[in-house]
Amino acid sequence: MTENQLPTLSKCPTQIEGLDMILKGGLPSGRTSLIIGGPGSGKSLFGLEFLYRAALAGEPGIFISFEERAADLRTNTSTLGWDLVPLEQNGKLFLFEARIDPKAIVTGEFGIQSFLAILNHKIKAMGAKRVSIDAIDVLMRLINDERREQNELLALHQWLSEQKVTALLTVKAPRDTDHARHYEFLDYMADCVIHLDNRMLGQLSTRRLRVVKYRGSGFGSNEYPFVIEPPGITLLPISDIGLSHQALGERISTGLTELDELIGGGFRRASSVLITGSTGSGKTTLCSAFTHAACTGGEKVLCLNFEESEAALVSAMLSSGTDLNPAIANGTLRLLTAMPEAMGAEQHLVRALNAIKQMQPSCVVLESASACKRMGTEQAAFEYMMRMINTCKELGIIILITNQTVGLNNLDEISGIGISSLIDTVIQLKLVTDAGVVQRKLLVVKSRGSVHSHRHHDFCITDQGIAILKEDV
Repeated sequence: MTENQLPTLSKCPTQIEGLDMILKGGLPSGRTSLIIGGPGSGKSLFGLEFLYRAALAGEPGIFISFEERAADLRTNTSTLGWDLVPLEQNGKLFLFEARIDPKAIVTGEFGIQSFLAILNHKIKAMGAKRVSIDAIDVLMRLINDERREQNELLALHQWLSEQKVTALLTVKAPRDTDHARHYEFLDYMADCVIHLDNRMLGQLSTRRLRVVKYRGSGFGSNEYPFVIEPPGITLLPISDIGLSHQALGERISTGLTELDELIGGGFRRASSVLITGSTGSGKTTLCSAFTHAACTGGEKVLCLNFEESEAALVSAMLSSGTDLNPAIANGTLRLLTAMPEAMGAEQHLVRALNAIKQMQPSCVVLESASACKRMGTEQAAFEYMMRMINTCKELGIIILITNQTVGLNNLDEISGIGISSLIDTVIQLKLVTDAGVVQRKLLVVKSRGSVHSHRHHDFCITDQGIAILKEDV
């Protein structure tokens, strides 16, 4: 006996990174979808990338623009690494420049039948099954009657359905109550409705996408951040991350023999390690010792630093006997530095994920969790850290994260950003004042899957690196 299965909706993959995951496969095939957004939200680019990715795979499409010139579209998209001209020459992409002359005078009743006749001819000539119509509201301005305007749009919707093309329409977000009422019927007409937003959070610009409805299909209903950078749009569906982490693997040395003994032999692959402590406690020195040892052993290490430049970090570590220059020279170490305020958390994340994809490191060092709060909001920083930790765990990468706590004897704040439950190993570094002398102490707070020391250990930083001195009973 075979189990009865419910029919599933036919879908057209957008091939826009992250979007098909949110749409559970893509846009509805042979139906009309709608994108609504304000200026700078990425409406036109979504419509064009939907066609561009398909054209690269050999599926032809037509992009109709009522605002931008075709030449401008080619120039703008070239900044993302796209070359539209060969696709146009091969008949896989057609840029239909349908801008309305602002001096045009409409006589009689304007309709879209002539426009549909031209589009029908081009669809048949190309064998196109994908159509993007950008800024359809601009065309509708030629109609002064609201009821006739709605009838023309309904006629367009019906015609597209009859042609069995997958259509994507874009329209500007409502500016006021009258504008919202004027175009609200579009939300009901389309089979899939996506809202885009470009807002300011913590003085940083951030873009968000939300799927409002999708007839006949489930979808991710949360707000999702996205960025527009080469090679295109990248969505970051943090709430859709699954727990598909690899099991903790073999151990590699921390770079300190004494520390290896305290945590059962070293850090395990696919593990997350948090090194926390106040300023000057030795967090960066400990991470650099690990980095140097890993690179010397043939591992690739990616260092994401939000506090020091590459030159400053490398120079500072020389005083503790750690020379990172050879590792940088032979390519086993790459430092990716930036001020947290330089861009939003989403752009920082895409930058890091692209670096991981290109380098394929076995270890990632991130300094620091506390600096990530300056990326915009604490929630944005939390999502950044969540995604970084999950990505590393899924790829079997060891990730070391530092966090700066406040005060000399702070024992309460571990991660400072709410990620401590995701961490496999926590090492706390403390500065303790005894008889007017500041001493350094190290404590292994936890180490999953390992027998580890539960004592405080004195250590010092010399010109030969970190030396763990003795146990404090």
